[in-house]
Amino acid sequence: MKNICVFCGSSIGLDKRYAEAAARLGELLADNRCTLYYGGGSVGLMNVIANKMLENGREVVGVMPDFLLAHEIGHPNITKMIPTKTMAERKEILMRESDAFIAMPGGFGTLDEITEVVVADQLRLMDKPLALYNTLGYFDGIISWIKRGIEDGFVRSEHYHNIIVTDDPKELLERMENYKPLRVEKWIKDIKDEVKN
Repeated sequence: MKNICVFCGSSIGLDKRYAEAAARLGELLADNRCTLYYGGGSVGLMNVIANKMLENGREVVGVMPDFLLAHEIGHPNITKMIPTKTMAERKEILMRESDAFIAMPGGFGTLDEITEVVVADQLRLMDKPLALYNTLGYFDGIISWIKRGIEDGFVRSEHYHNIIVTDDPKELLERMENYKPLRVEKWIKDIKDEVKN
């Protein structure tokens, strides 16, 4: 894995441990000679991880829509900024160029990015690992929602098991390196059979 996309907040969070976790992840990615792909911001956790990568001499590529660049929140010192016309184009580029995805705490934008990757994996449009860096248990609510979906028959357990969840950044990278997606060869047949029954 060379190009790692990190989805995370444009806010810093109220607990300083979020920023500390972002800095640790940035150092670890730099130590592993990764290139960071991210939303391009100079604010929030995005800024923390980008700066940590730059401090360690690694390349940082931002992808940001023109309307956000107009608000001057794009990071001025990153290796490359790719402007886009829409948020959808931004996600398309991040998903195409990245070898793997890590989600840190964030808001609705981060949630949107996570679900976009999960759906692409579910439909076998790509086979790239997604890890939730579960700092302070931030993603516990989403995990509970997924498990409820499995219990009630709306989510396939195989799709959940393709998501890596940990609060340890070293374990996170190791599991991403060893990622082998569980194949769901028959899930479309299964949902068709549900209609027949």
